[in-house]
Amino acid sequence: MASSSAHLSFLAGRRSPLFFSELSPYRGEFRLPKPRFRCSAGGQSGFFTRLGRLIKEKAKSDVEKVFSGFSKTRENLAVIDELLLFWNLAETDRVLDELEEALLVSDFGPKITVRIVERLRDDIMSGKLKSGSEIKDALKGSVLEMLAKKNSKTELQLGFRKPAVIMIVGVNGGGKTTSLGKLAHRLKNEGTKVLMAAGDTFRAAASDQLEIWAERTGCEIVVAEGEKAKAATVLSKAVKRGKEEGYDVVLCDTSGRLHTNYGLMEELIACKKAVGKVVSGAPNEILLVLDGNTGLNMLPQAREFNEVVGITGLVLTKLDGSARGGCVVSVVEELGIPVKFIGVGEAVEDLQPFDAEAFVNAIFS
Repeated sequence: MASSSAHLSFLAGRRSPLFFSELSPYRGEFRLPKPRFRCSAGGQSGFFTRLGRLIKEKAKSDVEKVFSGFSKTRENLAVIDELLLFWNLAETDRVLDELEEALLVSDFGPKITVRIVERLRDDIMSGKLKSGSEIKDALKGSVLEMLAKKNSKTELQLGFRKPAVIMIVGVNGGGKTTSLGKLAHRLKNEGTKVLMAAGDTFRAAASDQLEIWAERTGCEIVVAEGEKAKAATVLSKAVKRGKEEGYDVVLCDTSGRLHTNYGLMEELIACKKAVGKVVSGAPNEILLVLDGNTGLNMLPQAREFNEVVGITGLVLTKLDGSARGGCVVSVVEELGIPVKFIGVGEAVEDLQPFDAEAFVNAIFS
């Protein structure tokens, strides 16, 4: 759901502390860096400035986590370096055919792969690219350009009213509740007052799982009262408490569901309406968690969820165990929904803010 950009907003300037990259070499596509946190309310700006400085100190280790998290995809694409090492014009067709295969195996998808390869072919034949290193730089540039065009708003948009409300949705087994817990950890470490809402009333153990995350991260939690409590009621109660007790962010878990289960998908609409009645403009973010191991199979899920509730951002999990990191490019290009976080490991710190340049550098070493 759209939220005001004039007030408190988790902004992602290219030198943003949380979003840990430097400016892209494609400078024409980006505006000047903005401060990571802004608030028009008096007394808040100093707090968020200190948060930004603390996060900036962690930037180096964050980049290393992303690099290590994409090791399997990088191994898949390492053949490109071998192909280009002794490249010569006479072998252009063979080299590009093998490069195409490497991209497809890494789940870039046929449409994107063909576009990249044909662009490289045109530039080679026109004499723009004359060496293997130039071809590789052009390859990286093409991927980065695709991500920059449709993935520009990777920041969390948290509006200007407290509490900001973030709904987490997705299918069972995708890492939804775990991602919520890791996001709570990140926000909590930034000094944000976080309240969790156990809105997964469908799965018996879901509330217990989230309570463990609440204890682990030092957050308060609102759970269902009674076995037949509705998810919308739980979320509404949590947002009311967040509003009354001055919480900064309410993180709302929801029941995992297949995108083909239309009854449960309708429940998401009720949840969305319920929190909007408590805080105007809420939820500020609806984040869809997708399992990176599913590769391109995640696209139908994302389309259905987006059609039902209007997804504002994606969280791609389990990418450290997958050699299909190209799906990140596919999902952005196909859906135009920004990737906001990526899961690159099992540790609580391994839910990382997505940055296009860091991602490209991680998969093409």
